[in-house]
Amino acid sequence: MTKNTQHDAGRRNSLLEAALEEMRKFERKEIEFRKKDRAERAADLRLPLDEIKVH
Repeated sequence: MTKNTQHDAGRRNSLLEAALEEMRKFERKEIEFRKKDRAERAADLRLPLDEIKVH
């Protein structure tokens, strides 16, 4: 039974690693999408992204 438990734990760990890697890929794509979307909206509204100063 110990061998089966170890095999199940190894399988679970590999599935977890795969899921975490997919989440990292998704997060990187989401960050890039948001940057691009923000830049496009700023361009449409003619807003400077880097030069916004609040008094």
